[in-house]
Amino acid sequence: MSYLKTLLLTFCFIFTAAIHAESTDLAPELEVFQPYLGTWQANFYIADNKTEIQDVGHWERALNGKAIRTTHSINEGEYGGESMIFWDSKKKLLVFYYFTTAGFYTQGTMKVLSPTQFVAYETVTGSKEGITKVKSSSDFKDNQFVVSTSYLKKGEWTKPEKRIYTRSNKQVIFK
Repeated sequence: MSYLKTLLLTFCFIFTAAIHAESTDLAPELEVFQPYLGTWQANFYIADNKTEIQDVGHWERALNGKAIRTTHSINEGEYGGESMIFWDSKKKLLVFYYFTTAGFYTQGTMKVLSPTQFVAYETVTGSKEGITKVKSSSDFKDNQFVVSTSYLKKGEWTKPEKRIYTRSNKQVIFK
């Protein structure tokens, strides 16, 4: 009898785990983001800042695969943000909203350039630094991704800032 109970409990455990396992299916328009799922970090310097900055980001499937949710924090919570990326079937575009701990937000669109590359265009609302637009490009290769970002600040585009993200075990932290 003990063997039968053990076998039955094992079967129930496996069956329950299979039911509750997270699906990795994404809407076809979001498939470009499949390799980005998980946690990443980049260590970098800003041109006029000699202090190293660490950005930790987490990408995850959301809304039954109809969206991608990203969260990130810089220097363990000094700054952070969260975005939702989704396919707008009316506009036929990838659309996203990005909200920050600094009190500003952005609305943007993304254009997929290849199975490993996309570019994002954002309009900024509420920046205290005078930033009104952002353009960034991302390229995934060799299990890392490179992001190059320029800002329209006080009417002039900044020189692109490049960051290389690698897999990480760190956590996104909001204070």
